[in-house]
Amino acid sequence: MADDNKRNGKFWALALDRAQLGLWDWNLSTGDCYYSPTWSKMLGYEAGELANTPDLWLKLTHPDDRQRAQESGDRHIAGLVDSIETELRLRHKDGHWVWVLDRGGIVERDADGKPLRLMGVQTDITRQKEAEAALEQINVRFRLALAASGTGIWHFDIGTQKSYWDARTREIFGVVTDHDEVAADFWHTFLHPQDKEVAERAHDVPVGSEGVAAVQYRIVRRDGEIRHVESLVRFIAAGSAGQILGTVRDITEEKKRAEELAFAARHDALTGLLNRAAFDRLLAENIAMAERLPLAVFYVDLDYFKALNDYAGHAAGDVALKSVAAGILASLPASAHAARLGGDEFALLVPNCNDACAERLARAVLAAVRDADLGPAVTSRRLAASIGIAFVRDRNMSVADALACADDACYAAKAGGRNRFAVFSPETTSGAGGLNAARLAADLVDAMEDGRLKLFGQEIHRLGQPWEDSRHVEVLARLEARTGNMIPPGDFMPVAERFGLAARLDRWIIRTALTRHGDAMRAGAIALDFNLSAQTLSDPQLWDFVDEAIAESGASPSAVGFEITETAAVTNFDAAAEFVRRARERHCRVSLDDFGAGMSSFEYLRRFPIDAIKIDGSFVEHIADSPFDREIVSAITGIARSMGAAVVAEKVEEKNALEILMGMGVAYGQGYFLHRPEPLETIVARARGGAREMRAG
Repeated sequence: MADDNKRNGKFWALALDRAQLGLWDWNLSTGDCYYSPTWSKMLGYEAGELANTPDLWLKLTHPDDRQRAQESGDRHIAGLVDSIETELRLRHKDGHWVWVLDRGGIVERDADGKPLRLMGVQTDITRQKEAEAALEQINVRFRLALAASGTGIWHFDIGTQKSYWDARTREIFGVVTDHDEVAADFWHTFLHPQDKEVAERAHDVPVGSEGVAAVQYRIVRRDGEIRHVESLVRFIAAGSAGQILGTVRDITEEKKRAEELAFAARHDALTGLLNRAAFDRLLAENIAMAERLPLAVFYVDLDYFKALNDYAGHAAGDVALKSVAAGILASLPASAHAARLGGDEFALLVPNCNDACAERLARAVLAAVRDADLGPAVTSRRLAASIGIAFVRDRNMSVADALACADDACYAAKAGGRNRFAVFSPETTSGAGGLNAARLAADLVDAMEDGRLKLFGQEIHRLGQPWEDSRHVEVLARLEARTGNMIPPGDFMPVAERFGLAARLDRWIIRTALTRHGDAMRAGAIALDFNLSAQTLSDPQLWDFVDEAIAESGASPSAVGFEITETAAVTNFDAAAEFVRRARERHCRVSLDDFGAGMSSFEYLRRFPIDAIKIDGSFVEHIADSPFDREIVSAITGIARSMGAAVVAEKVEEKNALEILMGMGVAYGQGYFLHRPEPLETIVARARGGAREMRAG
């Protein structure tokens, strides 16, 4: 064993101290083991404080590390490994554990080669182990996030021209192999022919660039299945020439869901036909194309459907509507389009259709309705239809006029005995249908002056809370006929729009409501929302009128709200955008009504900084029974909430629907389950009484 003078030389001791190395020296023949002062210091002890017993290090070693540390020395002494190298934990004086890297080996043998002496050093690697643990925790989280998101990772080494795909990437592409490395051109063989150029261009990332390229494309797996994927790609400075690093995620289900949402936005949920908004847009597009004229527009109204519904029930009615829709579609040429306008009313458009063509198709549609399979619940009753036909021969004709003409002809067909068709002509207009509409329009004008136009209201509730907490109402109108019967807006509003009275009617409703209840609005007792027609939105003098009405009534602008539909907005997008801008300037609220009924709904949500959206009632009324409607409402709610818009569900008509909506996080609701429309003055009186009670309390 070397003498202490050499072992404790100042130079050696200084070197060990500066390197923060703990030295050990084990004499196998005597069993003595020396530990340097730096070794003791590493564990928090003063020189000489620890007795240099042969098993000192073993006593201080963590129980879980002892066997591994002993085996490392034994293998080296036995000649199985060239040196001792192991990691272990030693107990510090204050009780915590110090990670050390132990390295050493045989430094002296006898004449027969038998080991006599071993020396080594131990280095404190606690910080390194803590960093490794922290990094492993990050890696675990990263791997968990990747697993949860279904994202695969791949990279392409530019220097070696080799590609490496992780297990998830191989799974997405349907590759069965345990090896990460794949051929450099392997990826290209999966690209869909129509997406190949776009995908390859996105992956051609310039060397040295720092941006991230995102691309969606289709792949064709070896079994022929087409999948949609999304990749994020960037250059990283790694390896000899750098690498292209990327992610890949299968978005096939997301694409499918988006397509379903887009389809639902354009189609009637029950029959699968186009909805009203989509049909109006398609009709406008066809009218604008001279090569498609003459264009035949059909208005189809089922006869005796209400009797069938009353006799056999709504379920049977739904079966009948689906069967009729299928029959109508089957009777039309491929170039034609069909829509369900609502209830038992349908519309058709047929390009390049003359009189003979239209009459032939009308007879086929009448036969399809008569022969429709109405299901086992209906045994003896049969449906029929009244069809009105109008021809568009002028590209300047409006959608509203085309449908109005077809509607007038339909009235004439009904007046003629039903189960027949009629073609629009000036004579048709003077018949029963046109005359009834004209009389109703004239009566509406009179009603504004003689007090027969009544203001009603329907409460908008914050779900789960009393209405008195918000006192928010949508203003409605009811027309009292000269006979005393109440005519709902669904009957007179289309007539008002057809005869250009909608803007006048909207102004009357706004001025009358503000004049009568402006003081209650100013006091914060109630907030009123008004529906605006397309004609009103397009009125350049609208805000002059609104400003004057608010000023005269004393109503607070923040208590005034407006509801615009997509149909109204699409009529004049610029006017709608300007209206919303000016409403926001005055702190008036703006809601998008019938949201989701049209394909452009989300576009308007993005373009218009509105306060709220009202989900179309067709998605709400069957929400308890329709998983698809629940998905639609949930998706709309999430998107609206992320954009800061409140959500109002229309047609809340049963408790189950209310509970489902609340569970989805829909904040507001409106419908018969919450409140049936009643005279506006009754609602305002109740609101004012509630406000006085709150102040008194």
